[in-house]
Amino acid sequence: MQGRLLPKYKGRYQAHPIGYWEDEFEIAASLGLDLIEFILDYNDYEENPLMSLSGCKEIEEISNQSGVHVKTVCADYFMEAPLHSTDLNVATLSAAVLRELILNSQTIGITDIIIPLVDQSSLTTLECQDRFINALTPFLIDLEAQNVNLNLETDLDPSEFRQLLTQIDSKRVLVNYDTGNSAGLGYDPEQEFAAYGSQITDIHIKDRVKGGSSVCLGQGSADFAKIFKCVQNYGYPGPFIMQAFRDDEGLEIFKTQLTWLRSLINSIDESNGV
Repeated sequence: MQGRLLPKYKGRYQAHPIGYWEDEFEIAASLGLDLIEFILDYNDYEENPLMSLSGCKEIEEISNQSGVHVKTVCADYFMEAPLHSTDLNVATLSAAVLRELILNSQTIGITDIIIPLVDQSSLTTLECQDRFINALTPFLIDLEAQNVNLNLETDLDPSEFRQLLTQIDSKRVLVNYDTGNSAGLGYDPEQEFAAYGSQITDIHIKDRVKGGSSVCLGQGSADFAKIFKCVQNYGYPGPFIMQAFRDDEGLEIFKTQLTWLRSLINSIDESNGV
């Protein structure tokens, strides 16, 4: 996840690091990472290179030089300004931002845009869900034309999330699976994958204590052994994005957790005879 290898931007836990975002690509390459999931946050979003063709060209050039690419975007903007806001001005501007993001993303080969539907943007009622579906519907043709997916990250339980996807009924509206958020909510990975495992195309690696906040990988309630078993069973083809716990500095605590994760994956492979 963008910014995890750099000091916090203006003290924010997760934000696009304006002015030094380019530095992360070389660091990521040195750690053997393939991708950086870009963030489009609400604050200063107009300065984000994703929002201009010249900025996208710069992302593409740095990606090609470093070998670290940008294929996914975590659009935190829509957590602060939901597409389904009851404020018409907010909803109208958010629709315009999403349309521009889809068009620009396609120019640099971004495949998935994650729409967080948690916290301020949570679909807490059926009325919220209806507003969201109505707001999303005009984009379905654009997504197909531009070959871009919208991945929903929700706090709905597995059956409710499955029902929402069924209502939307688009092969371009898929699922972001956040291991930490699911653990924090007490959801069972096997039930989640049974409900929509074949529609997951982006996974955030994170750990949380049930009912609590983010912690270092392995210290929370996420059952990673069960999660990776589900990943294997459903043949998940997409990226794993490290959205793990961070401190102010970022890099060293990331390295520690990356080592832990790689060790876990190796042990799973060995137990499976890989």
